[in-house]
Amino acid sequence: MIDEPPTDSLVSPRVGRALPKYLTEEEVVRLLKEADKAGTAEGQRDANILELLYATGLRVSELVSLNVQDVDFEESYIRCWGKGSKERIVYAHDRALDGLQDYLSTSRMSLLGQKKDEAALFVNHRGERLTRQWVWNILKTYSKRAGIDRKITPHTLRHSFATHLLQKGASLRHVQELLGHSSISTTQVYTHLTSEHLRDEYEKSHPRAV
Repeated sequence: MIDEPPTDSLVSPRVGRALPKYLTEEEVVRLLKEADKAGTAEGQRDANILELLYATGLRVSELVSLNVQDVDFEESYIRCWGKGSKERIVYAHDRALDGLQDYLSTSRMSLLGQKKDEAALFVNHRGERLTRQWVWNILKTYSKRAGIDRKITPHTLRHSFATHLLQKGASLRHVQELLGHSSISTTQVYTHLTSEHLRDEYEKSHPRAV
């Protein structure tokens, strides 16, 4: 009885963005301790990979692309190339950098064998640059040993990095820069994960709430 469908003016609902999965601080500690136990050249490399992913929030593609010369130990930063080949600087704490220096002087030299001219920071037992799939397998192995039952990926450590920074009081804008997000709207997804923390801070800080 009408000339036009009544639904033509309706807009499709926006598909919600899935909330990032992240580890608790206690789970991160268990994971890193498990990697430290190996006591081999590969184990030291793996421990440094996991420590660096959590310390910097690097994407796995950024991590495997790193060369030795990209690490500045004096200034405590790492130069990497993110999406769209954009160069950015990430910072690492002293524990991560100290472990990295030990790896470079011992385990990496052992893994390189005769390939002393390899530029890659992280190499396999043949002295070749690690692949993304290799890092996924490393994380799968140690998460299982650490008793973490749920599925986690290298990006889980990136999500954990961002979430823990926000929970400890870092600003969303600073976390955006550390993650290398071109738009803050991408970083805002983490605010949903910290709502309970923000409520606690409000109740602790507002003069009428205490």
